[in-house]
Amino acid sequence: MSENKDTKKGNKFDWQILKRLFKFIKPYRLHFYGLCLITLFTAIMAPALPLLIQRSIGEYLPVRNLEMLSLMFVLMIATLVIQAFLQFANTYLSGWLGQSVIRDIRIQLYQHIMKLRLKFFDRTPVGRLVTRNISDIETLAEVFSQGLAALVSEILQVVAILVAMFIISWKLTLVSLSVLPFLLISTYIFKEKVKGSFDAVRTAVASLNTFVQERVTGMFIVQIFNAEKRELEKFVDINNDHRQANLKSVKYYSIYFPVAEVLGAIGTGLIVWYGGRGILEGFIADESILITYFLFLNMFFRPIRLIADRFNTLQMGIVSTDRIIKLLDSTDHMPDDGEVDLEEVKGEIKFENVWFAYDGDEYVLKDISLYVKPGETVAFVGATGAGKSSVINLLNRYYEIQKGTIELDGKNINDYTLTSLRENIGVVLQDVFLFSESIRQNISLGNLEITDEQIWEAADRVGARKFIERLPGGLDYNVQERGVSLSVGQRQLISFVRAMVYDPKIMVLDEATSSVDTETELLIQNAIDKMLKGRTSVVIAHRLSTIQKADKIIVLDKGEIKEMGTHSELMNLEGFYWQLHQMQYKNVS
Repeated sequence: MSENKDTKKGNKFDWQILKRLFKFIKPYRLHFYGLCLITLFTAIMAPALPLLIQRSIGEYLPVRNLEMLSLMFVLMIATLVIQAFLQFANTYLSGWLGQSVIRDIRIQLYQHIMKLRLKFFDRTPVGRLVTRNISDIETLAEVFSQGLAALVSEILQVVAILVAMFIISWKLTLVSLSVLPFLLISTYIFKEKVKGSFDAVRTAVASLNTFVQERVTGMFIVQIFNAEKRELEKFVDINNDHRQANLKSVKYYSIYFPVAEVLGAIGTGLIVWYGGRGILEGFIADESILITYFLFLNMFFRPIRLIADRFNTLQMGIVSTDRIIKLLDSTDHMPDDGEVDLEEVKGEIKFENVWFAYDGDEYVLKDISLYVKPGETVAFVGATGAGKSSVINLLNRYYEIQKGTIELDGKNINDYTLTSLRENIGVVLQDVFLFSESIRQNISLGNLEITDEQIWEAADRVGARKFIERLPGGLDYNVQERGVSLSVGQRQLISFVRAMVYDPKIMVLDEATSSVDTETELLIQNAIDKMLKGRTSVVIAHRLSTIQKADKIIVLDKGEIKEMGTHSELMNLEGFYWQLHQMQYKNVS
């Protein structure tokens, strides 16, 4: 579903979304109630200053009562101090509440994202998820600091001022507010127009985030194929869409506020005309009323002009909340309903009539049945797309099968808790991913239970200690983003240490030596031999030389098992495996 569709659909359920947002305020309800009281007091205090000025000019100045004038001055100062304090408390508390709520939402959203199936990430752009977790949540902060609280405060102030104006002179109030219908109409039009432009801006921001994230990550490919100019042209187009969306809102602002100022000036002019006439004709006895009305009108029209902007801020927050809630409500996560902790693992693996498809009925594994004894090494070979990597994805429950069963130590893997299942299966992938942190952090992944001694012990076992010790800082060495400061072989060895430090009973190697030179392969192969010793192992490799010692080799083709046996048995068959072997070694003399 596109961003625009999400937005249009979300606009129909504003109140429900707002109600859902208020659930996040529950832990801070005392602060919220305090904010409501402050907002109410701020509104009540709004007419105080003009009323004090009117009384000073209308009652005490004509009779030269300096004592009461002094008292009025003190009361005015006190009123300003109280209003300033209330404004500070309102701004700070609404900001504090907003930041506290978005902190909780961001944590909850991040936790939810980490539980989603890999299938979800296969079809969802990373930039969109970044937008949800950062930009959309930041917009929610404005709902509290500049949207909801400010909107309620300004509406209450308008009501308080309006009541005071009607009490003083209902005729003068009606005359001065005769332009109000035109202001409300223009405010409504402005609100609707800007809302649409803000929706377009949010969509453009998500597109920019997605584009930039993908191109920066794939910059190596962009430069290899001299695609800089073409990619720049694409970026310029997306950036222009972002600019146009923002310019629309700028245009509406540039039209609305001058119109609002003109209407406010007309209202002031009507007071001068009608009030002056009233004084001359005697139906308005006190000139101070005109001064009070000038002050009231300025205080009245200022919130009216801002209310449209507050509504749009609130609407932006609702749109962002809708998108966040849609993500939070996503049920596309791996069910962790297993009740058994996997302990004392033997390593017996059994696939029985397993069918699996990433999408719909396009099966990548078809009726797979196999049995792996405890401590046995099983290797999968086959052409690209044969389904080799899918096997390990299913063993770790990164994806769910459509048909059949997978058992570990005689129990369905669905019966085990996800945490205990994955703790006992070590995985080393072909494309090693390292974070822009120290070697220690990349190995332990923040697990404080893993000590440096355990890391060094695992490094010794896979032959990685020497090169780690040679790096500046050793375990404290920062590998940079994706480990670019290390060679391919060094990154692979780090991934071995990362898998070994947990001492898993089952080891899975996916193309672990396919991207290294022959010399590094020998070093890594030696590390692999040490890793696999005494463990049930599932190995996937393109280089057949690395799996000739396997207890069992399974040949996959188009998702089906074509052959199964030892290296010598399969060579004697002169079938699929023999053909793969001949193709790989045909240039070897």
